[in-house]
Amino acid sequence: MEEKKEELKEVKKDEPIKGLKEKKESVISIAWVVAGLLALIMIVLGVLLAVKGSISLGGYTLSMGKYQTMGKQAAIDKVTKYINDDLLQNQVEATVSNVKDDKGVYSMTVTFSGQDVNSYMSKDGTLFFPEAYEMDETASTNTNTNASSTNQSTEAPKAEKATALLFTMSYCPYGNLAESAMKPVVDLLKDKAIIEPHYVIYNSDFGYEGSEYCLDSENKYCSMHGIQELNQDVRELCAFKYQPDKYWAFVEKANANCTSKDVDTCWEEQAKSAGLDTAKISTCQKDEALTLLANEVALNEKYAVTGSPSLVINDTAISASRTSEAYKTAVCSGFNTAPEECSTKLSESSDTGTGSDASCGS
Repeated sequence: MEEKKEELKEVKKDEPIKGLKEKKESVISIAWVVAGLLALIMIVLGVLLAVKGSISLGGYTLSMGKYQTMGKQAAIDKVTKYINDDLLQNQVEATVSNVKDDKGVYSMTVTFSGQDVNSYMSKDGTLFFPEAYEMDETASTNTNTNASSTNQSTEAPKAEKATALLFTMSYCPYGNLAESAMKPVVDLLKDKAIIEPHYVIYNSDFGYEGSEYCLDSENKYCSMHGIQELNQDVRELCAFKYQPDKYWAFVEKANANCTSKDVDTCWEEQAKSAGLDTAKISTCQKDEALTLLANEVALNEKYAVTGSPSLVINDTAISASRTSEAYKTAVCSGFNTAPEECSTKLSESSDTGTGSDASCGS
């Protein structure tokens, strides 16, 4: 009996140790399973990052690169603030909509002064592109040198009487703001300087074709924002040719009250309000459109102008911040002897961009 009791004690003594070992082995097995799952997750994340470049996890984004992708709402908030505060300096209000993934960047619609501009932003929120070009579709246009972006001077060559040519598109928002900046310079210098408005005209080489954009069947006379913009270019050229003293008031009213989508029906009321002979403008548009546009194309080619706005003074492309004061200074730099009006200080508050970078076109 004693031997059986001892044997029973030995069995009971070993049972806790055996249980502890089994529990420990079970914990180790679970740890290995968890480690395996974590390893699998990391492998999957690595593959996705390699393929997609970034992965959104709730409010966070994992990225293979140095920068992280900004969410669409954050992109809207940032680019809206940048455009209004830095580019437009709160002279007009811009809104941003239709943000979407597009070829590795965010594309968006920027709306201001009644116009929609397709613009782009890098997904990390560090770069903003007012416009972009499909290089495969319009590669031939890249051979042109834009007077508004390269080979520019900050001071014009001297002449007895300075001549300034301001090239715009009648419904390019940046061009409209440049026109507003130039008007006080025209009022100040009057006949002391020659200041002429001109227009950026595109053709099929720029990717514009058909009646939606072009006036002629050969697609030689086209405009970026559509046929109504081109029609308004012609009307404004007619106004400057026949009633130059009414031109700037007409442009100001048409910019404020019409858009590239309704100006064909809106312009006449603005012209009458500015004191123009609307019958004369209509006749000019009908009879002289092709001649006027051919002259604009010749000037575009002569000065390598492809973007709105572009400023040329005494046959030289000039870089100037788009404020009345900067435009005045640029024009006055083109005199052998500047007139006394050049000492008058004009507004510096309507700058439409950092330097002269923001534009429609290349």
